[in-house]
Amino acid sequence: MFLVYVILPIFESIWISFYQWDGLSEMTWIGLSNYTELLGDPAFYTSLWNNVLWLVLYLLAIPAGLMIAIFLNQNVIGIRVYKSLFFFPFVISQVVVGLIFSWFYAPNIGLFPQITDALGLGKIAVLADARFVTYGIIAAGLWPQIAYCMILYLTGLNNVSPEQVEAGRLDNAKGWRMLWYVILPQLRPATFIAMVVTVIGALRSFDLVSIMTDGGPYGTSRVLSFYMYEQALSEYGYRMGYGAAIAVVLFLIMMLFITGFIWRMVITEREG
Repeated sequence: MFLVYVILPIFESIWISFYQWDGLSEMTWIGLSNYTELLGDPAFYTSLWNNVLWLVLYLLAIPAGLMIAIFLNQNVIGIRVYKSLFFFPFVISQVVVGLIFSWFYAPNIGLFPQITDALGLGKIAVLADARFVTYGIIAAGLWPQIAYCMILYLTGLNNVSPEQVEAGRLDNAKGWRMLWYVILPQLRPATFIAMVVTVIGALRSFDLVSIMTDGGPYGTSRVLSFYMYEQALSEYGYRMGYGAAIAVVLFLIMMLFITGFIWRMVITEREG
């Protein structure tokens, strides 16, 4: 199943990227023309830059998820209620998340414009302003992503060795020293998984962009996955070859980051 549904489509996408094709008529070989066109396409660079912003800011979900997991790992009154509240964003659909934040940012009825107005900044229409729209969508994406990282770290904290923690206490390790030298080294597998899923989530951020702005205003919130859809499958495109070329670029960027994480983890394990 992995071969049929993952590996073969990857190679088929690479193959299609060398053709001009609308998905129905006969395919025409054009070599590297799709990639050459990408190099001169301003919309491609806008989408690429937005993906860089997604990637950098999305990584904030990892330390945020870790801090929340450490808090939820305590034995205090009402901890199950707290866990349910923090777990909630993970179980709802990304479409629902997009709708919730669209209402939150709505200029007339949204809470966010009321807050900015009360602070003397005026009513900021986040999703209609090219300066803020990408950051507003990323904030919406961080909400469930932090919950996902929190779950990974909660699982990892359950496997932390009590003996090592006790040994750290005997060596007078407390607070940040305990976290840095005792807890975090045991959470490397959870950190690796959190890093990989966060990078993949940032690079394939399609659903929130589609629900909240449809790439607007004026294409300023596009990301590569959404631009690929526009070119290949929407009424604006039907250019399967060009869309496949965008998909190949996105795949290469994703593989570059994931390979780097894997290599670094292998080196760390060997040195350890």
